[in-house]
Amino acid sequence: MATLTIKPKKRSKGLQMKVKNLADVVAKVEKTTTRTDHPDFGPGDTVRVHVRIKEGDKERIQPYEGLVVGRSNTAAGKTFVVRKMSHGFGVERIFMESSPKVAKVELVQEGKVRRAKLYYIRALEGKAAKIERDVETLAAAAASAAAKDSTKAPAKK
Repeated sequence: MATLTIKPKKRSKGLQMKVKNLADVVAKVEKTTTRTDHPDFGPGDTVRVHVRIKEGDKERIQPYEGLVVGRSNTAAGKTFVVRKMSHGFGVERIFMESSPKVAKVELVQEGKVRRAKLYYIRALEGKAAKIERDVETLAAAAASAAAKDSTKAPAKK
């Protein structure tokens, strides 16, 4: 009779590549793709996003203004959700911050909220869907600026 010998298989490494300091390589790639020209905004703020729209051979910029419902801050894939009311219907769009389709983002109004995601706004209508704002008049702003200046510079005798 013939004897059967079974040899153990060598483990295949597949297509894995060994890259030294992979985190550094990923950080460099993310640094090149991230944009820094957007203002600092968060949930509850009203923003105007200028979106590039291509129609045939032509390209135009269309503003999309609405409430920031939430943000996702995952490295180069940062996104934000903007909700607006259009003809009585709520319309939400998700924008990538690093996308070339986003020409620019303008901060219209800052909102005062205590949540990171404002999904509850979807169920509200009318005045109930309004976000509380920190409204400061020009006179109050000038008075607070003068108060800050007076505390910085001590009076000389």
